[in-house]
Amino acid sequence: MPLVPDRIWSDDDWDRIQAGYRARDMDEKWNVFAEEDVVYLHRSWTGFGVYAATFGAAEGGGRRITEAVAEGDRERHRPVDDEYDCVMLEIVLSAIVLGEPAQEARERLVALTRRAAGGANVPAGVLQHSAVGLRSEPVRPQPERP
Repeated sequence: MPLVPDRIWSDDDWDRIQAGYRARDMDEKWNVFAEEDVVYLHRSWTGFGVYAATFGAAEGGGRRITEAVAEGDRERHRPVDDEYDCVMLEIVLSAIVLGEPAQEARERLVALTRRAAGGANVPAGVLQHSAVGLRSEPVRPQPERP
């Protein structure tokens, strides 16, 4: 992936990301697991691997994605563009695994999807649910950032 999220995840976030996430019902679309520094994101229904992100230490603490790959088979994954893959990777880690609202990333996802569909006026909730799905546990409040 030529673009990866520029976010730095805290050490606590990294611990939770490494613990992964398993879909519990049909409205959840992602399973996430880690092996050492690589985090794998698979679609829950098909089991297809869509993303693999390698994390490394960030200067000043925490972890950041140093490189990532996206499934290239168009039968298994139909990305809009590189920016879409970058945003999806961030949303799945932030909203699904960590349970954050990830509102800014969600808004970017909707804008990218609408742009690719020629400005189609599909409700934002429908676009988000079709790509991201739900999370079984409630979303945790996101701390304010300075």
